[in-house]
Amino acid sequence: MADQARVDADLAKQIAAGASLKHVETEEKNPLPDSETIQTEKSQQAVMSGVAGFHKDQLKTTETQEKVVLPSAEDLKQEKTVEGMLTGVETFNKEQLKQADTQEKVVLPSKEDMVQEKTHEGVITGVEGFDKAGLKHTETVEKNPLPTKDVIEQEKQTA
Repeated sequence: MADQARVDADLAKQIAAGASLKHVETEEKNPLPDSETIQTEKSQQAVMSGVAGFHKDQLKTTETQEKVVLPSAEDLKQEKTVEGMLTGVETFNKEQLKQADTQEKVVLPSKEDMVQEKTHEGVITGVEGFDKAGLKHTETVEKNPLPTKDVIEQEKQTA
């Protein structure tokens, strides 16, 4: 306590002598909670007290029904068939196979194919060798002429 009084006396002397003091801003180290935090804590406490004070005897009894759909006989049969095929392929012995030689046969075109090809070639050479000079000149006559500007203007005025 004597140290406290001495520090206070030293401080009082410095203040009286006009010592320069630093400006200090105070910070609140233990702030009070805002209203939102208080409401959240209250609702959490209400839930916890409700859970702690819950009575099991207020519950109703219920029966659970398990619905298990078993596969039909057809599904089982199909699955066994597929499974049997897979095991057959997996356990197949390659040594049971016989050696086979493949033979490529040359298929000649039939008479119809040859005739069709010749007519196709004839059409192509006929188109390529066509002479335009042998054509006659013709005049095109319009049988359904479009209306002129004057006719269109007259129709607009009458409508």
